[in-house]
Amino acid sequence: MTEGYMSKLLELFQGRTSSPPPLWFMRQAGRHLPEYRQVRKTCKTFFDLCYTPHLAAQVTLQPLERFDYDAAILFSDILVIPDALGQKVSFEEGTGPLLSPLSLSTFPKSLSFEGFFEKLAPVYEAISLIRSKLSPSKALIGFAGAPWTLALYMLEGRGNRDFAKAKHQAFQDEENFSKFLDFLSEAVSLHLIEQVKAGVHSVQLFDTWAGHCPATHFQKWVLKPTQKIVAMVRKISDVPIIGFPKGIGSHLLDYGSQSGVSALSLDASTPLTWASENLPKDLIFQGNLDPLLLVSGGNPLKKTIESIHGQMKGRPYIFNLGHGILPQTPLPHIEACVKWVRELK
Repeated sequence: MTEGYMSKLLELFQGRTSSPPPLWFMRQAGRHLPEYRQVRKTCKTFFDLCYTPHLAAQVTLQPLERFDYDAAILFSDILVIPDALGQKVSFEEGTGPLLSPLSLSTFPKSLSFEGFFEKLAPVYEAISLIRSKLSPSKALIGFAGAPWTLALYMLEGRGNRDFAKAKHQAFQDEENFSKFLDFLSEAVSLHLIEQVKAGVHSVQLFDTWAGHCPATHFQKWVLKPTQKIVAMVRKISDVPIIGFPKGIGSHLLDYGSQSGVSALSLDASTPLTWASENLPKDLIFQGNLDPLLLVSGGNPLKKTIESIHGQMKGRPYIFNLGHGILPQTPLPHIEACVKWVRELK
């Protein structure tokens, strides 16, 4: 799969570290780019963009035309999975995603794998298009949402601060919630495997709301589904898997040592020295610049880049953000950030 590619990211996954480190940013294709906004105007809905292969490929590659990133990340969305399973998903300006009502008692009847791959076929076609145009010095990263995060969106019907409705259902009916997570684990695994078959070099598992999982249930609601997905993907491919369990604090110890992921993406709240001292020495780290520092720019940004690099010394790592690029991020700040990372020694 990786034959002929010489990306610094892939070299790192193969055990060859380098300084400066490989560099890419979560949400590097998006609203902060004027060329993305122009393409977005041509599509009626956000999913129209995700499901139109040549446009999804175009916006995936746009950031690499501007900035010296070491990887492209597929332009898609974690909610293509509920959409492909039969739950209606829409996006409203200023509101975010809205999903049709779903309950644990009805999910086996209302969701189905029938038509799953057909619905997602444009995503895999976009991957093939990207690979045909991608420089041999760059890697392509695919991704999916983790079961816990998907379950919160699907049961809540939208994103919010506490996901009270979704968590109430989970606590009230833990047996069916576990079955729901198993169902989603299979869906996520199948989606990632198809992305690998289509040509991605690595995949990232986004567990954006992992920090919302209570400590008493972390093992069975976050860690166990992640282990299942890693095991299923590993049966098909040795593709590197990056885990991003945002906001889990000290649970990083269990996630980092037990999940089986190849790399661990750290959010901006994670103390790097603590993580480096307490997690497996061969585990690749990714992160963890605060996206708002990229918005602010200037000397504080430069000093933080140097600080991250200093704390990561002696450990394989990928320079990235603690979450995605914000829409208001000035492009000159990204240019400066990339330049400063490239100058690290």
